[in-house]
Order: sequence, then structure tokens, then C-alpha cells
Amino acid sequence: MALETGHFLRTAILFTKRWEESMPFTLGDLLAGMLVGVLTALGVRVAVWPGMDMVLAMLLGSAIGMVIHFVLGLILAPLLGMFETMIPASMIGMYGGMFFGMRDSMAAGSRTTRAAALVGVVLGLVVVLALKLYDRILRGTVVDAGN
Repeated sequence: MALETGHFLRTAILFTKRWEESMPFTLGDLLAGMLVGVLTALGVRVAVWPGMDMVLAMLLGSAIGMVIHFVLGLILAPLLGMFETMIPASMIGMYGGMFFGMRDSMAAGSRTTRAAALVGVVLGLVVVLALKLYDRILRGTVVDAGN
């Protein structure tokens, strides 16, 4: 019984230590995704006007999103990791740029700049969380054998 209790406590301590070490990175990933989403939404809002051809607006929005994700991804990658930064940022930038370009060319949805920025925050948050969930599903439960 003592061996099982000791093993349980050691496992709980290792899990807690990993959680504390990974929490700043997780928060950084979420904040980076939200930042890319906001800047993409605002960049597309500036470049696309109501009545613009939708295909051109989507291409322009995607291009703006790619530039924003590339620049921010390279700036944030040394802090958070290349994979954790660039993959979500690329999806937020490219697809978010297309979605925001389509929305702004139709003059649908967000009527104010603040509302457009909020939609960018939500998109960034949802994409990062979805990719983290997908990563967790692919990896499954990780059991540490200890040293």
C-alpha cells in the first residue's frame, strides 16, 4: 500500500510541476493567437471596403493575414516555439483574412472597428484552442515512466 501511495504522490507532483511549467506557454499561445486575429481583422478592415469584389477582398485579406502571421510568428517563435506559434497563426491569418475580407466586402457582421477586433480575438482564441484539442487527441494520454 505504501508503494502505491508513494507512486501516486510522485505522479501527482510531476503532473503539477509540468502544469506549472507549461502554463505560461499555454497562455502565451492563446495571447499570440488573439493578437494575430486582432491585427488580421483590423488590417483587413482598413484595406477592404464595402462593395469591393468579394474574390479580390478574400485574396487581399488572405495576403494581409499571411504577412501579419509571418511577421508576428517570427517575432514570437523564440519565446513560445516555432510550431506552437506558426501553425495556429497561419490558420488564423490565412483563413481569418479570407473570412474578414468576405465579411467586410459585403458590409455584413461587425459594423464598428471595435466589434471587428473582438471577432478577431474570438477567432484567434477558437483556432488555438481547437488546435490544442486536436493535438491532445492525436497524442493521447502520455504516461511518464520517471527516471
